Amino acid sequence: MTSVFDQSPSGCSAPTTMDLLDKALEQDNLRAWALRLGLSEEALRTARSRGRLSPVIAGALAEDLHLDPAQWIVIAVLETERDSACKTRMVQRFRKSWQCLRDPRANRS
Repeated sequence: MTSVFDQSPSGCSAPTTMDLLDKALEQDNLRAWALRLGLSEEALRTARSRGRLSPVIAGALAEDLHLDPAQWIVIAVLETERDSACKTRMVQRFRKSWQCLRDPRANRS
């Protein structure tokens, strides 16, 4: 899935909620995450097949991974929004204000 943020000015591709799920699945399997978050396995499978997490699931996953839940909630919200001038404005704002969330090493030259 392509990120709503396209390419950031630093050349670092901005993250998607699927990146967050992939990071979680590096630590544990889908069943374990579902139990930890109090969800059904089907909820996470459905999110994966749709290519995006809900904002609250993204926030809860981020919190358990010791990442900033607010950033991931915003990413999830923007992924679900229809294209509009407001969405474009918000994408541009957050693209400028966040470092690469996918891999901090990608910002090094």
